[in-house]
Amino acid sequence: MGAEFIHGRPHEIWDLLRQHKIPAHEVEGDTWCFQDGKLNKCDFFTETNEILDEMSDGGPDQSFDDFLSQTQGSDKAKGWARNYVMGFHAADPSLISLHSLVRGTKSDEEIDGERAFRIPSQGYEALRQLFLKQLGEAGVELHLATVAKTVIWRKGYVELHAESLGKPVLLTAKRCLVTLPLGVLQAWAGEPGTVQFEPELPPDKVRAIDLLAMGGVIRVDLCFKEAFWRSIKAPHGSEGTKNLSFLLTQHDWFPTWWTPLPDKSPLLTGWAPFGSAEKLSGRSKSFVIEKALETLASILSISGHEIESLLAASYTHDWQSDPYARGAYSYVKVGGEGAQRALGAPINGTLFFAGEATDVTGHHGTVHGAMASGYRTAAEIINS
Repeated sequence: MGAEFIHGRPHEIWDLLRQHKIPAHEVEGDTWCFQDGKLNKCDFFTETNEILDEMSDGGPDQSFDDFLSQTQGSDKAKGWARNYVMGFHAADPSLISLHSLVRGTKSDEEIDGERAFRIPSQGYEALRQLFLKQLGEAGVELHLATVAKTVIWRKGYVELHAESLGKPVLLTAKRCLVTLPLGVLQAWAGEPGTVQFEPELPPDKVRAIDLLAMGGVIRVDLCFKEAFWRSIKAPHGSEGTKNLSFLLTQHDWFPTWWTPLPDKSPLLTGWAPFGSAEKLSGRSKSFVIEKALETLASILSISGHEIESLLAASYTHDWQSDPYARGAYSYVKVGGEGAQRALGAPINGTLFFAGEATDVTGHHGTVHGAMASGYRTAAEIINS
């Protein structure tokens, strides 16, 4: 229910795939859009991309919404551009920094970021198993099912107070690498999953945390008895949705869907970001699944009873309600340039910080951005 796609050809991932002969398949198929009660192949990409190409970091920073209000383009194209920012970045378009979007776009261009790949069958589990094997061979001790509670630190010494299966755990070290998600760092003291620092993090670190935001997402995976969407007849005599890969809508509940193509498993994944996630957050699994099925039934012109009868299994995860994640991934708020670098800066050669929210290359919010931050911080620790 976590990360699925490889965005582009980042060397942090592809070097490992090549070295260990792990295959990756490029995402195939067609992107369809549901608008004004009709399902058609998307026809807005050219105009929407023209709007996005107008983004510039030459002037003062502003929100994406403010940028949209000042640029040319049809309301339809602007609406889809806004949906892109809310969906792909899981961001509030009234908060996200235009400068950060420009930097991210430039970074994506350097790695063919418009292309997407998957590791078949296992997904990112293949890399996780690889890392676990390497850690085991290096004699690294892992403490699983262990919840960090308090970090007590001074220069050259750290105590980590944790809890495992109801029992206290105490770990000590000369240095501590903090990879807590941004949402956990932002949580109020006393809330589930929070970690206290004693003494507190310095003001510049706290300010950096405040200048970033965590995008909210709820994901749902629906496994059906058959891939019924592959046989839907499309208008104008087109070939229909046989090769459906992505399905974009402006529905309130689940505006983005995708299939596992080229794998032909009867699976649809729904993505509810930002405002959609806020409305669904904290609701029961049955409510979330109900809204997902309602959305699909409306888009694919199938009755609610029929789509329910075709459903074989369902899975969902509310990432922003997960106390150990508190969101999907980070983005930069207006005026937040430099916040990622400040968040990732070490403190007194003792506390070090990594994770996608500390990425300074424009690849925050991605697996490869998180991995790059890990390599960076490992070098900092070694050199300290």
